[in-house]
Amino acid sequence: MKTKSFSIPKQLFVEAFKLVKANAGAAGIDRETLVDFERNLKDNLYKLWNRMSSRSYFPPPVKVVPIPKKTGGERILGIPTVGDRICQMVVKLSFEPEVEKYFLPDSYGYRPNKSALDAVGITRQRCWKYDWVFEFDIKGLFDNIPHDLLMKAVCKHTQNKWIQLYIRRWLKAPMQKAKGEIIERTCGTPQGGVISPLLSNLFLHYTFDVWMERNYSEQPWCRYADDGLVHCKTESEALEIRRAVEVRFKECGLEIHLEKSKIVYCKDGARRGNYRNIEFDFLGYTFRRRKCKNTKRNTIFINFTPAVSKTALNSMRKTTKDSNLRNRTDLELEHIANWFNPKLIGWINYYGRYSRSALYPLLRHFNKSLVAWAVRKYRRFRQRKTWASKFLEKIYEENPMLFVHWRLGMQGPFA
Repeated sequence: MKTKSFSIPKQLFVEAFKLVKANAGAAGIDRETLVDFERNLKDNLYKLWNRMSSRSYFPPPVKVVPIPKKTGGERILGIPTVGDRICQMVVKLSFEPEVEKYFLPDSYGYRPNKSALDAVGITRQRCWKYDWVFEFDIKGLFDNIPHDLLMKAVCKHTQNKWIQLYIRRWLKAPMQKAKGEIIERTCGTPQGGVISPLLSNLFLHYTFDVWMERNYSEQPWCRYADDGLVHCKTESEALEIRRAVEVRFKECGLEIHLEKSKIVYCKDGARRGNYRNIEFDFLGYTFRRRKCKNTKRNTIFINFTPAVSKTALNSMRKTTKDSNLRNRTDLELEHIANWFNPKLIGWINYYGRYSRSALYPLLRHFNKSLVAWAVRKYRRFRQRKTWASKFLEKIYEENPMLFVHWRLGMQGPFA
C-alpha cells in the first residue's frame, strides 16, 4: 500500500473549513461559493487532504479584485478559491503556533488575543510620556515582500517540509484578472489570502521589530501590520530613526510611504512648542491636543489623546447614506433597529473607546436619517419636519432601548 508523502491530520481540514466559513468571503476564479463547497463537504475535504498529503496540490490562480481606497486610488485584493483558502488555513493552523511565540509584544496586527484597540491604548499612554512620534506606513507591503528573504524566515521557524513546500507554491501562484489575463508573481503575498497576514508579520518581525530591539532598544515602538510608530524624546532622535528605518526597509525590499509618514510633536497643555505637525492618524483614530476633564478635581486640562478620525466618521456616514435608510418606507422602526444596531454597536465599541463624545456628530447624522425616514413614511409629516422630530423624541421616551446609542445615553438631538 502506497503511503502519503506527508502526514497531515484529516481533522485539520474540518477545523480549517469551519474557520473559513466563519470568515465568509467571496468565490475565487472557479466561482465556487462556500455554499457550493459545503454541498459535498466530506468528499471535497477528502480531496484536499489527499492532494496535500501526496504533495500534488498546486494552488489555482488568485482572483484579482480592485478595492477603492478611502484616500483615493485602488487596493488590489487577491481572492483565493474556497478550497485554496481551506488549504491555507490548514497550513496557518500548523505554522502559526511555531512562530507566534517569537513575535514581540508591540506587534499587534493579525495576532491572537491582540487587537487594534490594544495598539491605540498603548500609543495613547506613550504619547503622554514622549514628546515626539515618528509615524510610518509601508508602501505596498503585501505586493513587495521578497520571496527569498521571506522563505529564509519561514525555514528558520519550521522544519516541516509540507509547510515549506506549500508556502513556496502560494508565493508563486499567479493572479488572474476579470478578463482572464494571468499575472505572474515574483514577489509579495496576496492581500486577501488566509496565510498572507501571518507571512507579512513574520517578515516584518525580522525587518523591523527585532531590528528595532537590537538597534534602538530605548525607543518604544508599536506596529499594526504595515502601520507603525516610534516614540522619541527629541526631534533629533525622531529624525535619526526615520533615516535609519528608511535605509533598513530599502535593504529588505520595502519602501516607506512618504505621504503617509511624518514626525509629529505631541503638543498639549504642558508641551507648547510651535511645530508644523502636531497630530497623526492611527487605526481610525486621530491623536491630537484636546480638552479633557479631570473627574476627581472637576477641572479641564489640555491633553494629547485619541478620538475617532474625520476619515472614519465620513466612512460611517457614507455607510448610513448608502443604505438608503431614509427611503426604506417599507420598514417599521423596529426593523430598522434590528438592521442597524449591529453596525452601531460595532462603531461605538471601537471608535467610542476613547473620547466617546467625538462620535456624537455621527449619531446625530443617524438620527436625522431617521427623521428623514419618518417624513417619507408618514404623510402627516410631509410638510412638518419638526413634527417628525418630536415623533421620534416621543418614541425615545417610550422605548429608550430601541437603538443601541439610545440605550447608552447617546441619543443626541433629532432636530
